[in-house]
Amino acid sequence: MKWVSCVLLMFLAVGVAEARAIEQGLILDLDADKGVTVEDGDRVAKWSNQVASFAAKDFVKQDQGREVPGTGRPTLKKSVAAIGGHHTLVFRRQELVNHEEDAFDHLITGNGYTWFAVMSVYEQIVQLKDVNSCFGNLRNGGNYEGIWGNVTDDNRVWIGSRNGITFGRWDKNNPMVTAPEPLSKNQYYVVAGRMGAGTGEVRIEVFINEPRPVASKPFPVNPAANSSKLAIGQERDATNHPGTESFDGELARFLIYERPLTDGELAQTLSDLKKMYAIP
Repeated sequence: MKWVSCVLLMFLAVGVAEARAIEQGLILDLDADKGVTVEDGDRVAKWSNQVASFAAKDFVKQDQGREVPGTGRPTLKKSVAAIGGHHTLVFRRQELVNHEEDAFDHLITGNGYTWFAVMSVYEQIVQLKDVNSCFGNLRNGGNYEGIWGNVTDDNRVWIGSRNGITFGRWDKNNPMVTAPEPLSKNQYYVVAGRMGAGTGEVRIEVFINEPRPVASKPFPVNPAANSSKLAIGQERDATNHPGTESFDGELARFLIYERPLTDGELAQTLSDLKKMYAIP
């Protein structure tokens, strides 16, 4: 019995250590089951970060630039059977914005990053060709440096970073790292993006459900890049044209790490999220 107890304690210690290692560098955890403030029934006014120690706390509704106040709010969709009864937020060219201007700057100046999204896509409303953003912290004006995640008009996931050296859409300073196949509409996936650490040339990779990247491109890091506020549901705090470069779909979970996870950590997190949200 003593031997069994020791083995059990060792197993639990290893499990705790692994969980702690995967939590290292986690700066954003938006969970549709928690921290969602609604008004007018099911319209989302605020989505709160579950990582209490990080500067970026709340993602809030944004009326600036919209002709009708309140139309930029996503909708809370409760108890979705397809993902094990978890909630989602439905975005229809809508957004929630965190107003901490500098909280995410370091992701593109040398730290690197890993993000995960439990998401589903709808038919996209074509506005700016192939730019339907799930999130982004691009700077308003200049060369729009920052990070972003998108789908094309036919729902192929593409991600990237912009280093602020050139404006190009797209070029070596603004790569479009695109999955070869579209996501099926109204089906749930775990999508992930990873960018390497360092101030030379690193790689940006995109993953869909599995730990093998479906697309990868090089990216030259600019330590002087200066991104901006992070928006969920569009590419930036786009008060000049809210909803124009935004996606139609759902988000159940969104995580950001301020480092590139190792291959093992990335595989474990993908597996855990798929199990949690009943994604085959």
